[in-house]
Amino acid sequence: MLARLTLTDFRNHAGLELRPGPGFVCLHGENGAGKTNILEAVSMLAPGRGLRGSALGEMARSDGPGGWGVSAELLPSRSREGLGDSDMPSLQPLPASEKGSVIGTGTLATAPERRVVRINSAAAAVNSLAEWLAVVWLTPAMDRLFTGPASDRRRFLDRLVLALEPGHAHHAARYDAAMRARNKLLAEPEGADPQWLAALETGMAEHGEELAAARGRTVAGLAERLVATPDDRFAKATIALDGGEGRDLAATLRANRGRDAAAGRATEGPHRQDLLVTHAAKAQPAARCSTGEQKALLLGLVLAHADLVAARRGAPPLLLLDEVAAHLDPGRRAALFERLEGRGQVWMTATEAALFEGVGDATMVHVGRA
Repeated sequence: MLARLTLTDFRNHAGLELRPGPGFVCLHGENGAGKTNILEAVSMLAPGRGLRGSALGEMARSDGPGGWGVSAELLPSRSREGLGDSDMPSLQPLPASEKGSVIGTGTLATAPERRVVRINSAAAAVNSLAEWLAVVWLTPAMDRLFTGPASDRRRFLDRLVLALEPGHAHHAARYDAAMRARNKLLAEPEGADPQWLAALETGMAEHGEELAAARGRTVAGLAERLVATPDDRFAKATIALDGGEGRDLAATLRANRGRDAAAGRATEGPHRQDLLVTHAAKAQPAARCSTGEQKALLLGLVLAHADLVAARRGAPPLLLLDEVAAHLDPGRRAALFERLEGRGQVWMTATEAALFEGVGDATMVHVGRA
């Protein structure tokens, strides 16, 4: 859990310090006050570009000095009882001491697109943040996940994988780098060097197989969790991974050189996988479900993943839920809060404090305009 969160020149916040307690952290205030900006700041304590996917330079306060910073004091948090998972060895517990550890990230005004990470005052790699904190989020922009392109679902799935397997970011970065280099080489008018192509394809195959395997493990674990979820007022999903199974990727890439050169991209590989989600009771693809059903299916996926992370890491992830209760009737809100109870630290936003009625013990924070 976060015991203290500090923002410096981040979005509209010149300086902000919060000391949240365990359990629910409820941020309320009018539109434009900066509630989602606080959630985005928390999401930057994990690898990646945060819940908005913005460029680093865009996160700096518009009338500020140019750089920005986010830091947090972490305290150990225990997962709930009964969440054991025997299908995969647990990761080591998060390396936070009883006194708390401090992690931080940000940019300098002189290098607005270069991200800096510090862990207990020592410089660290961005991907090392995943070893300290798992963060999962749900935002209104994700409501189109099932009807949007497959790339959106892959990014969503990769965030879920990363919370379980921090090494996933390394394989994704190396695979993408090799693929970009191969695409550039295939586009050369004088023809590509076969040996250099083969080396790049070997690298793509090595890291691509790790990517696909990690995604497969996460999907399998989520599928089991979803079966065990309660039958309440939220639709239950079944999931599967489409593409990338049982193929010799290096051989496929070699065979596809001509086609890929013409297309200007690699036409096969784990970068083409898709997450298939189905409404279990209706046996209907999520893309064909109503907007409310899609929201419920997505929420169910996120909560099942939170349980899976708690079981395998030994500590629950931080849940960031932006405007999650805004379009739910009172009955579904009550069911949601019941599901969220006991899942570690859960950050939620709403325009009105009344939307958190029935949430139980919580850190209530009014976010006003600066």
